Amino acid sequence: MSGHVPRKRFGQHFLIDADVIEGIVDALDPQPSETMVEIGPGLGALTLPLLQRLDHLQVVELDRDLVAHWQVHALAPRLTVHAADALAFDFAQVGARFKVAGNLPYNISTPLLFHLAAYVARIERMVLMLQKEVVDRMVAEPGSAAYGRLSVGLQVRFALYSRMDVPPTAFKPPPKVDSAVVVMVPLGAAAPQIDNPAGFEAVVAAAFGQRRKTLRNALSALLDDSQIRAAGVDPGARAEQLAPEAFVALAEQVPH
Repeated sequence: MSGHVPRKRFGQHFLIDADVIEGIVDALDPQPSETMVEIGPGLGALTLPLLQRLDHLQVVELDRDLVAHWQVHALAPRLTVHAADALAFDFAQVGARFKVAGNLPYNISTPLLFHLAAYVARIERMVLMLQKEVVDRMVAEPGSAAYGRLSVGLQVRFALYSRMDVPPTAFKPPPKVDSAVVVMVPLGAAAPQIDNPAGFEAVVAAAFGQRRKTLRNALSALLDDSQIRAAGVDPGARAEQLAPEAFVALAEQVPH
């Protein structure tokens, strides 16, 4: 499908660097019989190498021209093509346990990451290409400028590793930003138990929504000083100083 014109509205930048492709596939470690879903197969830069190591692959694609391309491809019998927007797609239909691959559209990466995180109990591993700035935020440690709501929201569910940085020249057309590959492995039994998910989301949003303020002020609509202290947290601290587990403890103090 050499004549396909990348569409800006879909954030299409097709991966062409063989070394990067090999690195992503190796990080996924595909086993023949396992279940895997690729988000945005595009022209097949990852799809075809994955099918060399998998019996079957599922793909989620929004572009109707690319959906049609894969539905009649020579490898179509070994593909399940979901014509859908990944942001609205029910990943539960992929299977009870699965891996996720994808060169994600950068314009929807953050909401898509949180959408995928909702399926953490089914996911074995995710290896994703994202804007480097987003990956830096995902893996950031407390105390760093990049540490924020995205860091905490994902780190309570996944172990995160930045696998490699990827220059614009690895894509056609080249994006205007640097990219990176991130590996996400669910924490499983090691994940902190979040008994109050709504409280957790509210605490994280409020704390980082006013990150220059102390928690005493940023969380004043949710918790008082005694409740913050009951979570083992200093009310005079700021959000960026807290480990992800501290936000879980604060959430347990929010009435629910």
